[in-house]
Amino acid sequence: MRIGIVSDSHGKWKSLARALVALTGEGAETIVHCGDIGNVECLLALARAEVPTWAVAGNMDRNVRPLADAAVEAGVRFHHDTVEVPLSDGRFLVAIHGHREWLLVKLLASGQFPYVCHGHTHVRRDEHIGPVHVINPGALCHAHPRSVALLDTETDQVTFMCDF
Repeated sequence: MRIGIVSDSHGKWKSLARALVALTGEGAETIVHCGDIGNVECLLALARAEVPTWAVAGNMDRNVRPLADAAVEAGVRFHHDTVEVPLSDGRFLVAIHGHREWLLVKLLASGQFPYVCHGHTHVRRDEHIGPVHVINPGALCHAHPRSVALLDTETDQVTFMCDF
């Protein structure tokens, strides 16, 4: 399964839309947004990806109600804290924003999920901590280069794509 992972769009819906086209063009079968979405336009861009899409709120998504309402209307699976994305083998990837460090530590320590994805730091991350593969796609705003990630769960490989 190929999963596109994005984060920290901070309302830059045009950059997000370009990144989503690139990810789906490379075969992403689902998209996960790890928070700091920024506005309803970004949620609508996620919905236009035409693949199943998941998103969590970030610390900068202070007015979550309009985002949650737009997500429901657009068909984007959205939650305030975490989303669990089903993988083709019956396991789940979990995505959080990462600003609640205690939650990130708890998820990593639990070993319950083979993949833990987060944003917040705007720094790309691809590392294994015990049985858990930890991924941060970087950011689509306030980062140089702006980046996203494509995870292939068949090979357990992450490819970063830059400059959107």
